[in-house]
Amino acid sequence: MSANGIHVLLDYTGYVSPTDNDGKWILELMRRAVSEAGIREVHSHVEQFDGILSPLGFAAVVLIDESHVSAHCYSERGLLAIDVFTCGDNDPSVVADTIHSELVSNIEGLVLQRRDKVERFLQG
Repeated sequence: MSANGIHVLLDYTGYVSPTDNDGKWILELMRRAVSEAGIREVHSHVEQFDGILSPLGFAAVVLIDESHVSAHCYSERGLLAIDVFTCGDNDPSVVADTIHSELVSNIEGLVLQRRDKVERFLQG
């Protein structure tokens, strides 16, 4: 079976916001990681949640011409999930490595609980 895409999943605990607007900070980090990997960004957006209608945290996405990079955070619980999904010739591990390096450099106590690499768009 061959894969036409790869999905890298990163799950963290111990997340504490490094800035006042952490959703925007993560979005810019993801955008930079995409750009440095030579991948074309199509669109990006972040939604910060105030803890009233939705749990405190944010959701951010960078759409790329071959899939996406996204982050979802539950700030009060210290949970952060990142996923990097690419199809074609670009390796999502490059983007994930850049994001991970920046996160652990800026957030003391952040723990990577899981890093999985999953093949997608399988063909038999």
